[in-house]
Formats: sequence, structure tokens, C-alpha cells
Amino acid sequence: MKQFATITVIGRDKTGVIARVTNFLFEQHANIEALEEQVTRGQFSMTLQASWKRGALKTDILRVGLDALAISLGMEIKLRLTNPTSRQRFAIMVTKETHCFNALLAAKLPAEPALVIGNHADFAPRTKKHKLPFAHLDWHDRAKSENTALELLEKHEIDFIVLARFMKILSPNFVWRHKNKIINIHPSLLPNFPGPQAYRQAYESGVKIAGVTAHFVSMRLDEGPIIAQASFAITPGMELKDIIAAGQKEEAKVLVKAVKLYLGKRLDVYWGVVREV
Repeated sequence: MKQFATITVIGRDKTGVIARVTNFLFEQHANIEALEEQVTRGQFSMTLQASWKRGALKTDILRVGLDALAISLGMEIKLRLTNPTSRQRFAIMVTKETHCFNALLAAKLPAEPALVIGNHADFAPRTKKHKLPFAHLDWHDRAKSENTALELLEKHEIDFIVLARFMKILSPNFVWRHKNKIINIHPSLLPNFPGPQAYRQAYESGVKIAGVTAHFVSMRLDEGPIIAQASFAITPGMELKDIIAAGQKEEAKVLVKAVKLYLGKRLDVYWGVVREV
């Protein structure tokens, strides 16, 4: 059996980072299983999975070496021992609405819900019912709340994040650290009607077909790669509340579908477009 670790490197972009990290791992007798890096607005991010033959991984030496490398590079380097056969752990971010949260837990996904983050304290009893840890971050100071959220995600060893009608905008600093690992559900057929009042926009514009979109979160609001969509007809006489009710049913189903596709490793994002593989 192999031993595995995931290493993340974050900081200002500079020459030679990938070579320095991979050379160090080579010296530690590691095999590089997967590597993904990105540069966004001058910020560098790399996630690397390495493996060792059983008994070859010297964790203490690895940690000390990576800490020294982080200081030398002036970057943030984190190590997490992993097991590829274990179920992925995910965080759910919520505001007030419960339908998507309920659907995710009822779906019995092949992943472990490990943390709930919400900006309203009264959501806590619902998470307690499911024996899930809940963190209330009011989000009045976005930078402070996001920093706390990032610390919680690391503490709980979260692999991906699901926004279950989380009604706050995440900053680029938060999003780029989790590229293609944050799944959101939006109440419209994107790219139509972005923003927080999508159902009202659909109602006031008189469209005959509305819908919902599950997508990866990107730095541009409601423009991330689309994973799944569903539509429903707006029939004569439907009021705004009827459109919202019809949409919420689809939101829950499409969000669960998107998470299942993600967990099935059937998604590939190529030049901003999601393809099933």
C-alpha cells in the first residue's frame, strides 16, 4: 500500500516555485501523482498529490523541509496526509433557506458532510439535528469572516464546498484558493439573470421559461463554468411566489446532481467550460 499526501502552495507568483517544490519531494523519495497550478491576478496556487512506498514517508522530515521551503519562497505551504480511498469531506455554506441543505443530506452522497458555515445563527438547530458542526460567521466584515472560514476549512480537512443558497459574495482571495471546488446553485438559466434577484427579473421580464444553474464559483459573479441546468415553464397566471416555489424544487435537484457529477470524477473544466468525461 502506498502512503499519500496533498501539498498546497499559495502566494505571490514567482519563477521556479514548481521546480523547487517538486525537487524537494524527489529528494524525499516521493512520486508525483497529480499536480494542478494556476496564476490569477499575480497570485500563484498549486495543489500537488504525492505518494510514497509504504514506510518511505518520513512525515516529520517532510514537514520541517516544507516549512523551510515556505520561508525561503515567501509562500504558504501546507501538508495534509490523505487516503485516496477515503470519502471526500465537504462543507456546506448556508444563509436562511433550507431546501438545498435538506436535499444534500437526504441524497446520501458518497461523501462526508463535515462542516456547516452560516451567516445566521438560527440555522444552528438544523445542523445539530444532523450532528454536524456549525460555525456562525455574520459576514458583516467579509475579510474577517472569510479568513475564519478558511481556517475552519483547513481544520476540518475539507475537500470541496457546496453553496446551498449562500447569499453572500465570496472574494477572489477566497475563491482562487478553491478553484473548481466550490459548487453553487443559481436561480436562473445563466448567463441570463445573474445576481440576487433572478426570479424577480424573470417574472418582470415576462419570460415563458425559467430555470436554475449549478456551476463552479469563479472570480466573476455568476459566470463560473456551468455543471448542470434545469428549466420549468412559466404559465399564465403564475405570480412571483409561484415561480420561486417552482424554482426551489429544481434548485435542490440540480445542486444534488452537480455534486454527484463532481464526486463521480466525470467533470473536466477546459477553458472555462465543463465537459463530462
